[in-house]
Amino acid sequence: MGPERTDGISPEHVTSRSVRLPALLGIVLLVVAGCASPTPSSTGRTGNGPVVVATAGEPDTLNPVLNYGPDGASLIFDGLVARDARNQLVPALARELPTVSADGRTVTATLRDGVLFHDGSPLTAGDVVFTYQAVLDPKVDSTLRSDLDMLASVTAPDPTTVVFTLKHPYAPFVQRLALGIVPAKAFAGQDVNRAEFNRRPIGTGPYRMTSWTPGDRLVLAANERYWGGRPANPGVVVAFVADDNVRAQRMRAGEFDAAELPPKLATGFDGQAGQQVRKVPTADYRGVMLPMGNPVLGDLAVRRALHAAVDRQAMVTGVLGGAGEPAFGPVPPTSEFAEPAVTGRPTADRAAATAILDAAGWTPGPDGIRAKAGRQAAFTLMYPATDSLRKELALAFTADARKIGVAVTPQGLTWDAITPRMGTDALVMGYGTPYDPDFVSFKLFGSAFAGQGFFNPGSYRSATVDAALQAGRDTTDPAARRAAYATFQKQLAADVPWVFLTYLQHTYVVRDTVTGVTPRVEPHEHDVANSLWWNVHTWEKTS
Repeated sequence: MGPERTDGISPEHVTSRSVRLPALLGIVLLVVAGCASPTPSSTGRTGNGPVVVATAGEPDTLNPVLNYGPDGASLIFDGLVARDARNQLVPALARELPTVSADGRTVTATLRDGVLFHDGSPLTAGDVVFTYQAVLDPKVDSTLRSDLDMLASVTAPDPTTVVFTLKHPYAPFVQRLALGIVPAKAFAGQDVNRAEFNRRPIGTGPYRMTSWTPGDRLVLAANERYWGGRPANPGVVVAFVADDNVRAQRMRAGEFDAAELPPKLATGFDGQAGQQVRKVPTADYRGVMLPMGNPVLGDLAVRRALHAAVDRQAMVTGVLGGAGEPAFGPVPPTSEFAEPAVTGRPTADRAAATAILDAAGWTPGPDGIRAKAGRQAAFTLMYPATDSLRKELALAFTADARKIGVAVTPQGLTWDAITPRMGTDALVMGYGTPYDPDFVSFKLFGSAFAGQGFFNPGSYRSATVDAALQAGRDTTDPAARRAAYATFQKQLAADVPWVFLTYLQHTYVVRDTVTGVTPRVEPHEHDVANSLWWNVHTWEKTS
């Protein structure tokens, strides 16, 4: 999607408000020392000031049950497992990686001793049970429920043991255990959907929240009793700055220690003293979602022609400044599940595109725009107005479409304006995960989620895709899973519900005074959680 709530498939929603320099600096001076994160600090020392980072997206909630940071690296919470610098699973709140029974239907985790929540209360297996049961509770507004629809029960036979019983084997289940654990007692007698906890969370993570000013900043102080060891800095301030250009200006003014920026804006910092540009590999793709309910885009010939007409390499070179690669599907080339047959020409094949349209009866009119049965080949392409990268991709797509006689009207809008129109108007979207392909694709392309917000906004339906996605999650056999996802990718390429454009490198500008930065392959969701600062508890400021 885009601006996200950091959940597996999160609504593309950001605020346009941003914090001003005097207010931010005042908050920074108030942050007190103390903390760490899922990977222990290597030094145990406290640096000379809080780390200030800037991002575009802001979460709607800080409650993991309501979709905050389900894949870990959320700074405030820990899951039973976490991911290391290579995105490999490592134990977190679990003493060791959970064990899976021979039939794949029972997963058992043993908790680490002595873990405390930020309020000083001890972590117990009951808290883990409550967290997962809350996600499954139909009265709770959690979009993670479908991620756990294979979970029959979660129980605590004793205070340190948690047993998950599955309805059927689900290969990536242990990966789902990165979800942050919340204290059950914090929700006693409360509606989870409206609990004060959602804005004033209590976790076991390396940082505890001290304040959250919506649209401005999230201020975190180090958790000095963190089980992973005291962090290397006294705290973190996350500034929410939706506008890319404003974020770049404020980074240049020295307000931030690190900020994510679109590639073109980031390159403006190349060679600047005291700052460096970090290009981070990702599984984050951008593409144009083509709604099946649109009278023009509902025609398979138009969708296939647009797929052929796009000059992806020009987008990588021009729009991304080389920070990415052409995309042809939702499974990144680095994944073991990537299907090599699902590729295409990185440059435009306009001859093929025009031949497809000619054969389908879309004939050019006097103005060069094609028409069929009295209807012009024209549609609107929406993009979030504050996202400069998506705007440039929309304009490039528009130009490529015009060359084959398809008129596209790009329109920059707020997310509130975009959301009700996704069933009929095209949209530049982003998703992607370096983890299991089930995590995003099951919801994004499954018929059961058609028209459900950002899950499958174009209402794409395919029995073949549904069966393949289901097979991919039902079996634990690696070969069978690869075959299922190969079928999924081939059918998706044939149906073209999206025109995939590019995979990105996330680009950050980081001050030279910061040490401890360790990039890893990132998913699409990477604002507060899972960004370059996934291991910020190890960062130090040298001056």
